Amino acid sequence: MLDGLVTAMRTLTVLSVPGKDADEFSRSLYWFPLVGLLLGLLQAALAWIGMVSQIPEFSALLVLLSGVLLTRAIHADGLADLADGFFGGKTRESRLRIMKDPAVGSFGVIALILLFLFKWIALTRIVAHGQYEWIVSGIVLARFVQVVLASVMTYAREGEGTACRFVAGAGGWHVVVAALFSLLILVLVMKMQPLPIVVALLATAVSGSLTGMLAAKKIHGVTGDVLGASSEMTEALVWCSALLLLFY
Repeated sequence: MLDGLVTAMRTLTVLSVPGKDADEFSRSLYWFPLVGLLLGLLQAALAWIGMVSQIPEFSALLVLLSGVLLTRAIHADGLADLADGFFGGKTRESRLRIMKDPAVGSFGVIALILLFLFKWIALTRIVAHGQYEWIVSGIVLARFVQVVLASVMTYAREGEGTACRFVAGAGGWHVVVAALFSLLILVLVMKMQPLPIVVALLATAVSGSLTGMLAAKKIHGVTGDVLGASSEMTEALVWCSALLLLFY
C-alpha cells in the first residue's frame, strides 16, 4: 500500500522519496489528498513567513512560486496544453494532437496569465486576513478532483500516455477513500466551521464538473493534461471562493 504513496509523491512533487513505485499506478490515487496536504502545509508556511514583510502581495507570490517549484509546474503545463488543444483544435483528433505538442500557443499563454492573476489576487486577500487554511484546503481539494476525474472518466487517447496507468484500474473505491481523506483534512484545517467547508466543497464540485464536462465534449475522456488543468482550476476557484466569506 505504501508503494502507492511513493508513486503519488514522485508524480505530484519534486520531492525525492525512497521506495519502489506501485505496480498499479491507480493505487497512488488513494494518497493524492495527503500529498496535497503536505504541499499545502509547505506553501501555507511560506505564506506565513512571507508576511513578516507585511506585504501580502509578496507573500502571495511566494505561494505561487513555491507551488510551481514543488510540482515542476506539471499542472500549469497541463492547463496550457488543454487551453491550446480545446480552443485551437477543430476536431477531437486535432485537439489531442495539439495537446501533445510541447510548444505553448497563444491560448495556453492567455490561460496561464489569467490563472496566476486570479490566484495572486485571491491569495493577497487570504494572507492579508491570515486565512492560511484556505491555501491548504485549495491544494488538497485540487488533488481530490484529479482522483474523481481519473476514476469516473475514460482515458481519451488510444494506447498508453502520461495518465493512462493512473486511469486504468481507477474506480469507485479510489473516490471514496480520497473523499474521506479530503473531508477529514478539510474539517480539521477549517476547524469544523460549516460555512467555509461547504463553500470550499461547492467550489470544488463546480470546478471538477465543468472541467469534466468540457473534456467529455472536446475529447471524450481525460488525459494527463485534463487532470493537471482540473487541479489548477480547482485551486483557483477554491481560493477565489474564500473572498466571498472574507467580505461576507
